[in-house]
Amino acid sequence: MIHFVKRNQIDEEKYNYCISNSLQNRIYAYSWYLDIVADNWSVLILNDYEAVMPLPFKKKYLIPYISQPFFTQQLGLFSKEKITGNTFQEFIRNIPRKFLKIALQFNSENNFLKENVITKSNFTLLLDKEYKVIYKDFSKGRKHAVQQGLKNQFTIEEIPFSELLVLSKENYSFKEIKENEYSKLSKLVEVLKRKNKTKIIGVKVNGALIGGSVFLLDSKRIVYLFSALSQEGKEKQVASLLLNTIIEEYASTNKILDFEGSQLPGIKNFFKSFGAKKESYFLLKKWWL
Repeated sequence: MIHFVKRNQIDEEKYNYCISNSLQNRIYAYSWYLDIVADNWSVLILNDYEAVMPLPFKKKYLIPYISQPFFTQQLGLFSKEKITGNTFQEFIRNIPRKFLKIALQFNSENNFLKENVITKSNFTLLLDKEYKVIYKDFSKGRKHAVQQGLKNQFTIEEIPFSELLVLSKENYSFKEIKENEYSKLSKLVEVLKRKNKTKIIGVKVNGALIGGSVFLLDSKRIVYLFSALSQEGKEKQVASLLLNTIIEEYASTNKILDFEGSQLPGIKNFFKSFGAKKESYFLLKKWWL
């Protein structure tokens, strides 16, 4: 039986155990992660936490609506055992009608949606071989970019997130990311560091940061969560260098490098140039009317 459970009633140990042992495991779905990035969230639970579907939501004029939080690409249904399409649809039917609007992104294994769905593109690279073997599958242009980056007198090192945040604010103007979202990201990084689940690396020239990235480190995936580049960093192929550094470090670990994808052709081609494969995930957009 599927139950709707409010956040303050969740058995966190059972919930997180379900996420960590699920076939669809994603770091975004852990309770501690959602507590930071989501304004509010509840969950649908099958029996005794055999499967769970977190429902992050916001409120406008006191009316709740389901909305994907920033810094969480894929949520959806997480289950310890393989689920059927019927079970999945039962979860969808159990989303309370009080949420008048739904905009929720389901993970790549949740390929059961038939209506009101938009298929989106992610890119992943399985790090199951030695670096030199993975490198052979880089495109000719990406190999050249990496080699050019390596020739420069750069320092590649772990950096504090505060430096990367300053670089981002100096070089980007994301209309959709407000100051409170940056605050959530800063808090998230603090928690991730305490849990040894993040690696933040930057590229410096004469001590000045020209690019850096935040990577999430989970049991199965390394997620390319956040990145910022100066104009010099863009010109000198720093993004290629940062990703190459991670690929070289984690080669032969069997982890999946999750680029988090993009719907923009230029960024798609950039990710593909590392030999990454397309992974589809699914956006459910629905009004209860």
